Amino acid sequence: MKLVIMTKSTFFVEEDKILASLFEEGMDNLHLFKPYSSPMYSERLLTLLPEETHRRITVHDHFYLKSEYSLAGIHLDNMDTELPQGYKGRVSRSCTKIDRLKELKKKSEYVFLKNIFDCIEFKDEKSNFTMQELEDAASHNLIDKHVYALGGMSLENIRIARELGFGGVVVCGDLWNRFDIHNETDYKELVAHFDRLRKAAG
Repeated sequence: MKLVIMTKSTFFVEEDKILASLFEEGMDNLHLFKPYSSPMYSERLLTLLPEETHRRITVHDHFYLKSEYSLAGIHLDNMDTELPQGYKGRVSRSCTKIDRLKELKKKSEYVFLKNIFDCIEFKDEKSNFTMQELEDAASHNLIDKHVYALGGMSLENIRIARELGFGGVVVCGDLWNRFDIHNETDYKELVAHFDRLRKAAG
């Protein structure tokens, strides 16, 4: 099962150092998600990261960054967003409805099925699905290797996602909650937790 790490939604001082360490530890799919931010800050973060890591980064906004920094691809957060005109390259999407999965999988390298469990970073984003609905989707092959579970992914929930047949999991809050951006500079526990997540995803 693939492991995708999504950045914290806000920028912070130690971020480039932590991301560089995670790449060294084997992170191979980072989603750069900084909603409502100026592209200048994303550019700055990218320039601080080793150039060889750029091909493992997918961007959610400011899609010109994909070609400018030779990134892996772009991600569309809305189910009905059209591809940028003339765009050629890898694309992934977010989906909030099981009945749209079949259609969106045809247009994407992979699809994030969102709000599987209650979101850890955004407390108002609650689970969209019952376990019965997810099991039914899996039995009809709507959940498969091209669908990644997003929302509340922790070590325990990764195990559940694996049993449901998801092809990957997207981790955000469970990782970034291990580091206090205002008071800490030591991020060893965060990196150690990434290793635990990687082993759980297999």
